[in-house]
Amino acid sequence: MSRLAQYAAVLGIALVASAGDPAAGAPDTVPTDVGPATEAALGERMNANTVTVVTGTPGGTYFRIGAELAFVLDDGDKLRILPILGKGAGENAYDIRFLKGVDLGFVRTDTLDQLRQDKRLKNIEQQIHYIAKLFNDELHIIAPKSIRTISDLAGKRISFDVKGSGTDYSGRAMFRELGVTVEGINVDQPTALEMLRAGEIEAVVSVAAKPVAFIANFDPGDRFHFVSAPYPDTMKEAYVPATLMRADYPKFVGEEAVETVAVGTVLGVYNSPKGSARYEKLVRFVEAFFGKFDKFLAPSRHPKWREVNLAASVTGWKRFRPAQEWLDRHRELEAVAQPNLDRFFQSQPQRPAGKDEIYQAYLKWRQAQTPPR
Repeated sequence: MSRLAQYAAVLGIALVASAGDPAAGAPDTVPTDVGPATEAALGERMNANTVTVVTGTPGGTYFRIGAELAFVLDDGDKLRILPILGKGAGENAYDIRFLKGVDLGFVRTDTLDQLRQDKRLKNIEQQIHYIAKLFNDELHIIAPKSIRTISDLAGKRISFDVKGSGTDYSGRAMFRELGVTVEGINVDQPTALEMLRAGEIEAVVSVAAKPVAFIANFDPGDRFHFVSAPYPDTMKEAYVPATLMRADYPKFVGEEAVETVAVGTVLGVYNSPKGSARYEKLVRFVEAFFGKFDKFLAPSRHPKWREVNLAASVTGWKRFRPAQEWLDRHRELEAVAQPNLDRFFQSQPQRPAGKDEIYQAYLKWRQAQTPPR
């Protein structure tokens, strides 16, 4: 990992961890809130303080991440996060754009390319912005062991989850980028696995953040395995190389990791006009999400949170104004942290390159530098 990447790995978390310090001017007392006096006032208050986020199917990573947003950011009557079941990234973009009750949603870095192909839509880049780049969703290909390479699937019948799902779009796009033409069908993943066992299809594809529950719970036995999909240099910028490890899928992966490709997930948002009621509650969401981000790194939370660098930009996307303004206000934290980071890396020349290991080592080092009071 380069020095610049190491800085990004640490600063992406340390920046928000510092900002979320509860000791930074918190009041000693909180005024008593008498609450709304009428049913109408109660309804207005609940709508003004509730932010909805469309996630994914039950048991999926998006659904869990949405639930954790609700758990971590809940602030009584001040802010409530309401996760909504969705089909996945492909359909979520339309929900964000058109459904009046949807504020946020999990979409992907290739979603705008998908929407540009829909001739009914205009100026989509101005309608859907992003708050933060989150984590990567990996391509999983489950097939019989007779399928040795992804090229062996050419012309074969394979499943891309349900119509409108993230896998439906991203999975098909990845196969095109990899130069493999297949006969794709759309069925739900449990049904697809049964069809695979029965020999009715040759592979089940999932583009989702590892570890994916329905895959981890599937017993491949001696019949099935992950098909590798090595990353070609010709692939679009929206896609990146990735691996599936034994730690992710002990039933599928041995000592040698499986090469694959991945696509980034972003927290998409409808670009509400400044001054509107929806805009104001999204400002409160941004403040809470960025300011409390360190709480998502707790061991009980999904491991994918540890991949997040809130300051990372996304090519071809525009960041939602309140999110960009929050980051701009906190740039000074980077300037303060930079000399300490230089000293830290100079003192740790053999430090492992993983983001979590770097960050934890940095916290311990910083604590050791602080004189006792």
